[in-house]
Amino acid sequence: MINLKIGQKIQLEIERMGINGEGIGVISGRLVFIPYALPGEEVLVEITENARNFSRAKLVKINKKSPNRVKPQDRAYHEMSQSHIMHLSYPMQLEFKRDVLRQALEKYKPAGWHNYELRATLGMENTLGYRNKLQFQVRRLNDGTVIAGLYKEGTHHLVNLENCLVQDPKTQEIINHICRLIEKFDLPVYDERKIGGIRTVMVRRSQKTGEVQIIFVTSTPIILDGQVWPELREEPSKRQKNSFVKFDKMLSALTEEFEEIVTVAVNFHPRKTSEIYGERTQILFNEKETITEGVLDYEFELSPRAFYQLNSVQANVLYGEAVKALNPKKDDRVIDAYCGVGTIGFAVAKKVKSVHGMDITPESIFDARENANRLGLKNCHYEIGKAERIIPNWNKSGHRATAMIVDPPRTGLDDALLETITKFPPEKMVYVSCNVSTLAKDLVVLANYYKVEYIQSVDMFPHTARTEAVVKLTKRDEPLKIVKFEHLEEERKAEAFVKGKKRGRRPQKYGKYSK
Repeated sequence: MINLKIGQKIQLEIERMGINGEGIGVISGRLVFIPYALPGEEVLVEITENARNFSRAKLVKINKKSPNRVKPQDRAYHEMSQSHIMHLSYPMQLEFKRDVLRQALEKYKPAGWHNYELRATLGMENTLGYRNKLQFQVRRLNDGTVIAGLYKEGTHHLVNLENCLVQDPKTQEIINHICRLIEKFDLPVYDERKIGGIRTVMVRRSQKTGEVQIIFVTSTPIILDGQVWPELREEPSKRQKNSFVKFDKMLSALTEEFEEIVTVAVNFHPRKTSEIYGERTQILFNEKETITEGVLDYEFELSPRAFYQLNSVQANVLYGEAVKALNPKKDDRVIDAYCGVGTIGFAVAKKVKSVHGMDITPESIFDARENANRLGLKNCHYEIGKAERIIPNWNKSGHRATAMIVDPPRTGLDDALLETITKFPPEKMVYVSCNVSTLAKDLVVLANYYKVEYIQSVDMFPHTARTEAVVKLTKRDEPLKIVKFEHLEEERKAEAFVKGKKRGRRPQKYGKYSK
């Protein structure tokens, strides 16, 4: 295999795109990953990193351009995550996202994966302004200017996002105004080295009603109406007091400027961690404690900390596909795992006998219960906790599910939940995935117990390499294999070792999305 040196420039022809949206070329059997390169392009690249079986490089020059290349509209595009694919025409983005599914399945090889029906990705008409929520880090520059944005991938460099084109315009307008108010009132801004203060701001806007809720995340207490929150156990020093965030003027100015704001909350997060939120949240302003959002044919309430899809328009498509895949019947007893505020379960509640949901976020379950009551859904039951603990209890109490919906985080299904599903398998199941890699990994287990009828990808995040997918699963008469969960982790490590030994071969080409 060729020995490449850091800084070395080489000519490459791009053969395909990888799962993170980068172009992939091959030189003497060695894979080279190049962000922003497209299949069919001939490029000059500079090697930036060498691993055992692959290299990474940066794009220096395009000698032959792909007909699918377009000019990115967002000026901050190249400073953000290298998984952004705004340089690729949108029809080909949709084709790429189906190919990403195919790549993940080829890597993990769940039973029968060659024969899975991968349906064409469902996209959007308007691919800009779709993100209903932002969570921007806040920093003060040396000249006193306050900026808000996201970190450049792999760095501590904060990119100032004053006009992010995929962000809802009103949320962008509000965060820009917040930065100006922080400057005007000289409020302390967090610096991980020495200064406490405001560290993150979350702004979310309902597509249905236009209502807005805001969370300020601070590393130090706040002062409002002369009261300190959280309450202190001992008298603070003068230096500590100087870092307290005095919210009176900020709150008045912000709510006067934007009548859409119905909730302003503060979250106390003093620890130096990568987690966005701390454990304690306090409402500062509540014309309403929630915002009203809508999906399909119903409305629901969202607390500031409750989870909901970032793309309200495509949420209608995603949940519609989930309902279609479930094919609800009047005698179905449905479990809605990772239920959030209950949105998917509500879509089927009137068509089934019962819906039982669970989530580990208390605010989400509180909202789910309130939403079910407001919608008059008497057959919905929600509990706080992990599915792998709650489902066995429900089975013991007589609630044996005939259908299940799972909508896990990017880490996929917990092994304990997978084991629970195999012990108490419902007749049908719908898996809503936001990470095709963990979906494929989970199907290695599930495909032994369920037949994969089809996978429908849905583009929730245009101009990024991410896609969501809805999987329709029906129970097999007999399992293909009984999975021994006590050996599952060892089997995965062994498989990863074997696959690692095989890396470096020429990549398999996939349909239209290879050159």
